[in-house]
Amino acid sequence: MIGNLSRRERIVVGLALAVGILLGGWLLVIEPILEHNRSAAELVPAREQVLLQRRELLARHAAITADLDATMKRFDKLAEGFLTSATPAVAAAELQRLVKDMAAQAKTEVRSERILPPADHGELLEIPVEIAVSCEIRQLVDLLARLDSAPKLLPVQDLKIRVVNLTQPKDLLVTLTVSGFLLTGAPGKAKT
Repeated sequence: MIGNLSRRERIVVGLALAVGILLGGWLLVIEPILEHNRSAAELVPAREQVLLQRRELLARHAAITADLDATMKRFDKLAEGFLTSATPAVAAAELQRLVKDMAAQAKTEVRSERILPPADHGELLEIPVEIAVSCEIRQLVDLLARLDSAPKLLPVQDLKIRVVNLTQPKDLLVTLTVSGFLLTGAPGKAKT
């Protein structure tokens, strides 16, 4: 078929084919490569910043490890203040015994005691105990100081003070709600 064309027509057809090949090569090969280079050039600053952040993180590795170790030691020290029993009922009995012993050491008279329902705070289980004591103001201060300086973490959640006899305001009836905390690593199991 090309053999039937004149020389001039063959040149025009050859030029058309060359232009078609050049346009096809440009659109199918060169243009995608240029677009890829443009998008890669746009990502370079962000990637450089990520690389700098990772290098800084690697440079601070020793400091971060030291901070983590210090935090874990601090947590372990604080965890010593948690109740060590495996179940909430046994922990409540342990807390009740601790508070009664401290009340006896402060020379107060225990009138009543009651274990309140535990409150779940994630991995911590708060176990409150309500105890009513009869005492004088100095004995109350001594009891509160003993609770504050106890080896276990025993915050006083509620404190109600009533005077027994208004004519002689020496004797007090004090109701304390003291909480202990149980660290639950797994359901029903405590860490020590």
